[in-house]
Amino acid sequence: MNLILLHPQELIDQHATLTGRRAEHIRKVLRATIGDNVRVGVLGGLLGTGCIQEIASNRVVLAVHLSTEPPAFPPTDLILAVPRPIMLKRVLAQATSMGVNRIFLINANRVEKSFFSSTLIQNNDFTEPLCLGLEQAMDTRLPEISVHPRFRPFVEDLLPDLLADCPIRLLAHPDGDRTIALAAKGLQDRRAVLAIGPEGGWVDFEVEHFKTQGFAPFSLGPRILRVDTAVPALLAQLSLLRQLT
Repeated sequence: MNLILLHPQELIDQHATLTGRRAEHIRKVLRATIGDNVRVGVLGGLLGTGCIQEIASNRVVLAVHLSTEPPAFPPTDLILAVPRPIMLKRVLAQATSMGVNRIFLINANRVEKSFFSSTLIQNNDFTEPLCLGLEQAMDTRLPEISVHPRFRPFVEDLLPDLLADCPIRLLAHPDGDRTIALAAKGLQDRRAVLAIGPEGGWVDFEVEHFKTQGFAPFSLGPRILRVDTAVPALLAQLSLLRQLT
C-alpha cells in the first residue's frame, strides 16, 4: 500500500479517522508515530499528506492536507472477456495499477455463463479491487467499468460509438500474425484499446467480428498466458511502447 486512500465522506473538517486494514497498515507496516506524515489521497480527488494526530489500538486519526492532482489517465481502454470471479478481482486491481481509462467486461464463447452470476458482477461491487490498484499506483481516480453479457450487441452496436476516438485497436490472440509492437505502430499518445479473451482464447467468429471493427490481431508468441498474467504484461508493453515512440 503506497497510498492511504480515503473516501470523501471520511474527510470531516480536514480530518479522517481510520480503522481496520488502513489503520493496521499505518501502525504495523509503516510503524508510524504521532506527528509522522503519510501519503493520502481522496477517492476521485486530490493527493496529499496526512499528519498522524492520534494512534490507538483500533484507530488512527489524520489531519489531512490535499494539494496535488492525481496522474492523468493513460489513453488506454481494456476489453476483457470475463474470467473466474477470484481471478477477475486480481485482474481489476492489476489493470487499475497499470492505468486504464475504461474497462469493458464482456461475454465470449469460452466464458462460463455462471461468471456473470457472481456476486462481484451482480452487485456491481468493483470498488474494493479497484481501490487496491489505486493504493499501489498512488492514484485516486477509478476507471470506468461496464458489463456486457451479450457479445454481438456489444461488438456490433455499442463498440463503434464507444471507440470512435480510439484509432489503435489491438486484439490479443494466439494465432495473431504480428507482435504488439507492429500492431500498435504509430501509438505515441493516441488512444488505444486492448481486447483480451478468455483462458481458451477467442473463437474464429469473435475474431472476425473484432477485425470488422478495425482490431489488429497480435500474438505474444508460442506461450499461452493466463489472463491474470496477460493483462499486466500487455499493459506494460503498451506503456513501454508509448515511452519509446
